[in-house]
Amino acid sequence: MFLDYHMHTPLCGHAQGAMEEYVEEAIRKGLREIAFSDHLPFVHLPPDHPWHGRYAMGMEELPGYCEAVLKLRERYPAITIRLGIEADYIPGAEKELEQLLSNHPFDFVLGSIHLIDGWPFDDPSLIDEYANKDIDELWDRYFALFTAAAKSGLFDSMAHPDLIKKFGFFPKADVQTYYEKAAAALAEAQVCLEINSSGLHKPIGEIYPSAAFLRTCLARGVAVTIGSDAHRPMEVARDFHKVKELLQETGCREVALFNRRRRTLQPLTF
Repeated sequence: MFLDYHMHTPLCGHAQGAMEEYVEEAIRKGLREIAFSDHLPFVHLPPDHPWHGRYAMGMEELPGYCEAVLKLRERYPAITIRLGIEADYIPGAEKELEQLLSNHPFDFVLGSIHLIDGWPFDDPSLIDEYANKDIDELWDRYFALFTAAAKSGLFDSMAHPDLIKKFGFFPKADVQTYYEKAAAALAEAQVCLEINSSGLHKPIGEIYPSAAFLRTCLARGVAVTIGSDAHRPMEVARDFHKVKELLQETGCREVALFNRRRRTLQPLTF
């Protein structure tokens, strides 16, 4: 387990620790390649919206973020550092997002779904809203957004792919139907699926995605990226021994790496 492609910085408003500390923790844990993938500003919101600084960096901070990652490459030549970003998929804002991404030299772009019709469904402070929702409709909507994001051509990999399970709310419908549609969209668009260990520390208590979801994607030839979703330096590569177990269990034998949005596949050895 030699890489971590999902790490945040304090710029997003909900992470801690200097960027150097993340790099040094990665080196200490023996990683060979990492990617900072902090939250891109919301392209559909005005610059002064309160969600900038709470859920994502501000637009004025993006150039500095990119510059900081590039400077870390020079400071730490012993480890490969990629310039990544995590960008929310917002229906109707695809052109704005494409333009913003093209203006910066990203190596890797993670797509994510954190909003369902404007509601930040994974925010623990808003969990009471679930009492007013139809869970089957939420899963329908989440996976409709997920498949649209995969097909958009904007992203290299989809982050925490079954994030909708975070608080343990599951639909009455067979979840395998959602996995099949998502896997088909990823395969058609040649977009990766992220294996994200942070779910082990959420109420659901399991990796994103589930073993069943991962198997469904692997059966269609979908490649994977691996990330801890670290929001503190100590969380870099957290629980990767359990990620290794999931990879072995599902028969996953290679991982995707990115350089200037170009993908290569690296065999995993256990």
